[in-house]
Parts: sequence; C-alpha cells; structure tokens
Amino acid sequence: MSGISKTTGKVLSRREHIGQSIDDILTTPIRTRLMRRNYGSYLPQMVDHPATAANRLRLIAATAQAIMKWEPRTRLLSVRVGFTAQGKCQLHIVRRDTNSVDSTTYTVTVGGMA
Repeated sequence: MSGISKTTGKVLSRREHIGQSIDDILTTPIRTRLMRRNYGSYLPQMVDHPATAANRLRLIAATAQAIMKWEPRTRLLSVRVGFTAQGKCQLHIVRRDTNSVDSTTYTVTVGGMA
C-alpha cells in the first residue's frame, strides 16, 4: 500500500508513506487533533527541556510509545537523540517495516520551525 504526499500530492512508496506518517505522529502534540485526542506524541512539549541524560531517555521513550501505538506498519529498532545548533531536537530513527527485511534510517526534527 502506498499513499499520497501531504506536500506535493504525488504518490509515495510504502516506505516513504510510513516515514511521512511517523513525522506527523511525532510532531503532532497530544490532545490537538479533533476526534482523535490521543493521537500524536508528547515530544513537542518535551523539546524545550534541558538536554540531560534523563530527558534524552524520556524523548526516546515518547518516540517509541507514539510509533508503537500509531504506526503498526513498522517496528522500531533504535532511536538516537541529537540537537541542532538552533536548539531543535533531531531524532535519528532506525526502523524495519513489516513485510520487509531491510531497515530504514529516518530523521525527524521537532521544535521551533521544524
């Protein structure tokens, strides 16, 4: 199954559509989507916290929780947290899509004008 790009309207491959979905899930704050108040993640509320080891772990946990709950077409293999010079949070996600043997690396930027 493939999908449509939310920016160009062009057809996306399954892998690209899952990446777009993960981006939407992680950048949507919980309780902001009408009719689906539980949709999204806690990442947007967490990115302004200090970059301590405990908060990095919270970011990873929030990422894993949101992807496991809202994107059943993929399995999370690892998440690394980094920060840009502008203070934005970058999540480097390695995932394996169902019905695939290959893993995919995907980066999501959260915070500020991502």
